[in-house]
Amino acid sequence: MPPAAYAPEQKYAFPADPSANPQAAQPAAYPGAQQPVTYPGAPQPGIVPPPAAQSAPAEPDFGPANPPLATPPVLDEGTFDRIREPHRQGLALDGTWHQISKKYVISQVVQYVFWIAVVLIGAAVVTTALGEPWAWIPAGVISLANLVSLIFIPRQAKALGYMLRGDDIVFRKGIVWQRMVAVPYGRMQLIDITHGPLDRVFGVSKLKMVTAAASTGIEIPGLTTAGAEALRDTLIEVAETRRTGL
Repeated sequence: MPPAAYAPEQKYAFPADPSANPQAAQPAAYPGAQQPVTYPGAPQPGIVPPPAAQSAPAEPDFGPANPPLATPPVLDEGTFDRIREPHRQGLALDGTWHQISKKYVISQVVQYVFWIAVVLIGAAVVTTALGEPWAWIPAGVISLANLVSLIFIPRQAKALGYMLRGDDIVFRKGIVWQRMVAVPYGRMQLIDITHGPLDRVFGVSKLKMVTAAASTGIEIPGLTTAGAEALRDTLIEVAETRRTGL
């Protein structure tokens, strides 16, 4: 009896890794199957296009800046010649600084001396009438503080200044503790001039500008009477022009 035919052993072949051959992972095309789009620039499956470059935002155009205001010469009559600058250079502004009257220092010195005299006389009256020498302690402290303030009055007065720019007025004061405020002309609501009895004697006034925000108001002390009136008229005129949009 002939021996049975030997059948060779069948081995199972594992499918190949699709990631090793991307083309093998794609399904075979059959009649009527949808073919991928192949026109230039079309997105391909499995490929993430790079993000498009974003253009920088355009800067706003505010138009040309207005030139500094033409100021009357009376603003610089009887004032200090040169404003006192801080040790470190501050902001560079396009304009001319105007200062206050020299008589402002004399007026302040007289006022401080007057209050020192009032405090010392009050301490003497309390000590004589009540027999209590403790009144000289607060009187001495107050008098010493006023004397120290007298030393810095000329420095503080020379550091006061204002600048009339094209769109706003800038006020600055202080050497150690500096403050600079800019108020647009169109925001001004009230311009007031005040002067006390002693200020009238020395011919100085204080000009106050009030705006909608109380924190942005400006008080410029020590102006000459003629200078304060000229500055008030100039600010009223330019403020009306800015509010009407002319």
